[in-house]
Amino acid sequence: MEAIQVFDRPASQAFYSVAGRLLFIESRNFELSDLIVDLFAGWQLTPVSLPAKSPDIRISFSCSETPQIIPRNLNRFEIAEGGKCYTDGACLYLELSGAVVRLENGSPVSVKVSFTERPRLGDALCGRAASFAVCAALRRYGLFDLHSAGVIEPESGKAVLIIGPSGSGKSTLALQLAQAGWSYLSDDELLLSLRDGAVEVRGFRKFFAISEAGAQLKHCFEPEVVLGLKRTDQAFPGCLLFIRLNGESRSELRRLTQPKTMMRLLTACP
Repeated sequence: MEAIQVFDRPASQAFYSVAGRLLFIESRNFELSDLIVDLFAGWQLTPVSLPAKSPDIRISFSCSETPQIIPRNLNRFEIAEGGKCYTDGACLYLELSGAVVRLENGSPVSVKVSFTERPRLGDALCGRAASFAVCAALRRYGLFDLHSAGVIEPESGKAVLIIGPSGSGKSTLALQLAQAGWSYLSDDELLLSLRDGAVEVRGFRKFFAISEAGAQLKHCFEPEVVLGLKRTDQAFPGCLLFIRLNGESRSELRRLTQPKTMMRLLTACP
């Protein structure tokens, strides 16, 4: 009997589904694989054990001291919260401090995430790179991410999208409304798509991250599990609420025109 050692076998492989799309996730590092599994457990992705079709998206995670080589003849632009993006339309690179994400159009859409060193538990870089990899791939299928909380108005059943920068109170307001009897989609990130000519919205992150007074770290929990609050899978939006802290003792509401609304949406999620 001849023994053959395979060196490039992935440490882990898993399938997930979201909005009718099938994702195939693999990692070639056991420690990194554990981080990715924990990260995906906090998102509204459904594990699939025996998929009946080929994946729409294939994402590979790896660690390498030698970063991916990015061609320098590509169009380049800066992205929010730091980082550089390079693209020629068919292929896209995202260069972060400590990671490179490479996306290539095809069937399936192929994404490779390479870290220069293995992220530690709680490292924001891991979540940021993985979130970009998943969301950028989903955009190829008409699913667009929005940095926003989402709650459901009980009487109309329509979603209210709460949009604002980090620290503006999206999570706190969403939790207060959920405790008042509203169901919720997410406190921070949503996926938008078209359904029968109308925009449909679904939650992307399961847990809420709430800043508590005097605490340096946010308190993370799932309202459905911890507090027994009602989570909704998807809904149709009926209102966009842009919020910011104004330093005043009272809140103020102003109606926005459609052009101003679009400008704020582009600013919130370019």
